[in-house]
Amino acid sequence: MNPTATTSHQPPQLAQQLQMVERPTALPEPHHFKLAEVALAQPQQGEVLVKNLVMSVDPYMRGRMRADAVYAEPFQLNEAMTGGAVGEVIVSRHPDYQPGDRVLSMLGWRDWFTTGVAAGELQKLPKLAAVKPSLFLGTLGMPGLTAYYGLLQIGQPQPGETVFVSAASGAVGANVCQIAKLKGCRVVASVGSDAKAQWLKEQCGVDAVINYKTCGNLTRALLAAAPEGIDVYFENVGGDHLEAAINAMNPYGRIAACGMIAGYNETNPLPGPNNMMLVVGKKIRIQGFIISDHFDQQPAFFAEMGPWVAAGKINSQETVFTGLDQAVTAFLSLFSGDNFGKVVVDLS
Repeated sequence: MNPTATTSHQPPQLAQQLQMVERPTALPEPHHFKLAEVALAQPQQGEVLVKNLVMSVDPYMRGRMRADAVYAEPFQLNEAMTGGAVGEVIVSRHPDYQPGDRVLSMLGWRDWFTTGVAAGELQKLPKLAAVKPSLFLGTLGMPGLTAYYGLLQIGQPQPGETVFVSAASGAVGANVCQIAKLKGCRVVASVGSDAKAQWLKEQCGVDAVINYKTCGNLTRALLAAAPEGIDVYFENVGGDHLEAAINAMNPYGRIAACGMIAGYNETNPLPGPNNMMLVVGKKIRIQGFIISDHFDQQPAFFAEMGPWVAAGKINSQETVFTGLDQAVTAFLSLFSGDNFGKVVVDLS
């Protein structure tokens, strides 16, 4: 097959990519990274050339910046980092891909790349006119699948039960809230601003929202918001949120442990909850999970989540940064609380 190209993007000779040059020990800073230029290889037989349109930044990436990354391979120094991205095929030398195809990959943190399709690095995206590309990095992507699997398979909420969600306006948390509502649950959410609380109530139908920065004692605030206790806790934060959830949990409660962002940048471990004995007395089940172990759930996820999104039953909020040179700033916003919803970087 002869290579063909679209007219919307002409491939450059050089590609830009973000590399980590020093491993952070606490909160990452800009000097830990550099924007590098590398030669852009032309695609050979069986390969495609892709221009990234939008890339994702996610809290789990902080763990990959450690040499002893726990559940994913660590980023290598002076090499392009990786992460979710949606791109457009510009040149194709593979019969299954045509210029203009939109593809999902883990080759973010760069503007252009050439890759072999046989390696399984690309997933061709369906042509959905009403769905913007960034949704495949959020509600219809890994965060949405994380919310869907973690809540329904681990939390196992029943209609009428109360679900508590921390970091509830984030990419995962907002989807958890809305899926729980669609499954007939009462939802209590925790966020760090009144604007986020208002959005969750007005746009997502959340029953009660706690601003953890202004509520005072979190356990008391949670018990006031859920006087009959909580049955499921979707854990994104850790620390005092986990302690409050255990205090407020009903017997046989379930905790789906997705992340604990409160401790990601600590140089010394944070003190654990002081009420872990309640896990025994209340017969609470806590289960951690990594969504990469459960990609086989994607067909069921798309089958249920896709129609919800198309029908307007799931709302999405994004914080958009523009340009690869803003990707580090976008990533750091995850830890300052400045972001609202899914954080993406527009590379188009």
